[in-house]
Amino acid sequence: MRILIVEDEKKVAAFIKKGLEEETYAVDVAYDGEDGLHMGLENQYDLIILDLMLPVIDGLNVLSRLREKKVETPILLLTAKDSVEDKVTGLNTGADDYLTKPFAFSELLARIRVLLRRGKAETKTVLQIKDLTLDLVSHKVKRNDEEIELTGKEYSLLEYFMRNQGKVLTRTMIAEHVWDYNFDTFTNVIDVYVNHLRKKIDKSYPEKLLHTLRGVGYIMKE
Repeated sequence: MRILIVEDEKKVAAFIKKGLEEETYAVDVAYDGEDGLHMGLENQYDLIILDLMLPVIDGLNVLSRLREKKVETPILLLTAKDSVEDKVTGLNTGADDYLTKPFAFSELLARIRVLLRRGKAETKTVLQIKDLTLDLVSHKVKRNDEEIELTGKEYSLLEYFMRNQGKVLTRTMIAEHVWDYNFDTFTNVIDVYVNHLRKKIDKSYPEKLLHTLRGVGYIMKE
């Protein structure tokens, strides 16, 4: 899952980015409203965390313009403004949720999970295909009840595959959802990670779940 943080306080942005990356999310950061608007329009995100008090273009204008351009990505407003009027204005402009500073990271994470589930129209916390399961809360992955150790990026990659079972995923689609803005699309990194993942979830089992479509991409199916 790929998240955009639009926050001009670099320490706050770094704190959120580090925490989300530890939770296996791919994270991009913009430090002013203009860059945030551009990135929100040009890239596909699963969630946007948006501060209201931003330089160049303020957060409400960024929010309004994104919604005018039919960007339906869930948007969580994060700001020091805590009046009821400010909250109502933000929600009426198109925000999906509102969290005031200072905040506990655990609450931010819980709100992010709710918004991501809402955006996918799902309430389950465990993804499953055949005997392979992925727990979205504990991050435990098991096949045939045997726990499989994955790196953070392998976990993110598997989650994306499992959320899109039966769909052909191109390398571009994978890069946009699992890697961040600085990813070099001219490398074979995606293929390398897919091979590592396949060895862990498929090699020791007779039924293969992750398949390659040569010249197209990958698909996870029974």
